[in-house]
Amino acid sequence: MSIHIEAKKGEIAETVLMPGDPLRAQWIAETFLENVFCYNKIRGMLGYTGIYKGKRISVQGSGMGIPSAMIYYHELINEYGVKNIIRVGTAGSYQKDIKLRDIVLAMAASTTSGINNSRFINADYSPTANFDLLLNASNYAKQNGIKIKAGNVLSADEFYDDNPAAYKLWAKYGVLCVEMEASGLYTIAAKYNVRALAILTISDSLVTGEQTSSYERETSFNEMVEIALNIA
Repeated sequence: MSIHIEAKKGEIAETVLMPGDPLRAQWIAETFLENVFCYNKIRGMLGYTGIYKGKRISVQGSGMGIPSAMIYYHELINEYGVKNIIRVGTAGSYQKDIKLRDIVLAMAASTTSGINNSRFINADYSPTANFDLLLNASNYAKQNGIKIKAGNVLSADEFYDDNPAAYKLWAKYGVLCVEMEASGLYTIAAKYNVRALAILTISDSLVTGEQTSSYERETSFNEMVEIALNIA
């Protein structure tokens, strides 16, 4: 048992899917996995392990934002021996050609967070995805007719920006969308030499103002989960 996860040793699989929303973790486990059991309820951050196509898979909520998520990444890797972490999250589009429900593979993650400033003084560290997971996700999507975009994303510290037009600078430099955890995930995965990938579904658009409902975000983004489960 770690500080924030009450699972016993061996109860968490080497591959973990990680949405920010613990209720999405519950939905994924109950919808896609067999022989499911809940290994964590501490702070309501639900975690489950089950079987998908004969392979053990775990699903763990991370909470919103890099500080919350990195607690769970750290403990899963160091206390439970997790080797593959696949973030299955939502994002806001920065580009007019990236629509609601489109899927984005985060090749790299820029950030407004200061999380790496204490590690790399007067330097910019560029956290990136694991290439094998990225390639597998791209190939699976193409083989199964799932349209994807791949590129740089932004992991923001603030959900509500004081300047609603601030996204336009990131968009100008090719950033596809904004979310809140991928940069932290890629950084800690690099530190501990594990594999990581963020697969994101567009839940709203900063370009058009369109958005999906909280219920849709929690229970209907099947395609990114399908990709994640089949590349693990």
